[in-house]
Amino acid sequence: MDRVSKHNYYLDIAQTVAERSTCLRRMFGAIIVKNDTILSTGYNGAPRGRKNCNDLGVCMRDKLQIPRGERYELCRAVHAEANAIIAAAREQMLGATLYMVCVDAKTGELMPGTSSCMMCKRQVINAGIETVIIRDTREDYRIIPVRDWIENDDSLSGVFGY
Repeated sequence: MDRVSKHNYYLDIAQTVAERSTCLRRMFGAIIVKNDTILSTGYNGAPRGRKNCNDLGVCMRDKLQIPRGERYELCRAVHAEANAIIAAAREQMLGATLYMVCVDAKTGELMPGTSSCMMCKRQVINAGIETVIIRDTREDYRIIPVRDWIENDDSLSGVFGY
C-alpha cells in the first residue's frame, strides 16, 4: 500500500474542513501548516453570530446569477483563507504553507482551477505565508509561490493604464 503524499495528506484535511462550509455555492476549506504542524483551519461561512446562507436557504450571488469571481461584496461569507489567517498568529504564519480545496456545494465534486480572490491574496501576502497549494483533482494540485502574487500584481490589471 502506497502512503499518501504529504501535500495530499494536508489537502485531504482541508477538504474535510470544507465540509463545515455553510455556503450553498462553493465549499472551501483551508489549513495553514508550518514545520508539519497545522496552525489553523478555516472554511467559508457568515461572520460569527450572523445567519449562514444554508440557514437562510438562499445564496444572493446565485439568485442574481453573478458569475464566479465577481461581486464578492454581495456574499455573506468570510472566505476560508481569511478565517484560517484570522485564527493564527502572524509570527507563526511567516514562511508557512496554506492548503486549499474547493468543492461544488450542489454536486460535491472538486472544483479544479480555483484560486484565491484578490482580497484573500492580499491577506495571504500580508500574513507572510510563503506557498499556497490548491487541489484540482483527488491527486493533482498546484503549488503557487506567494512571491508570484506579489510580482504579478493582478490588482493593477486595467487600472491607471497599466
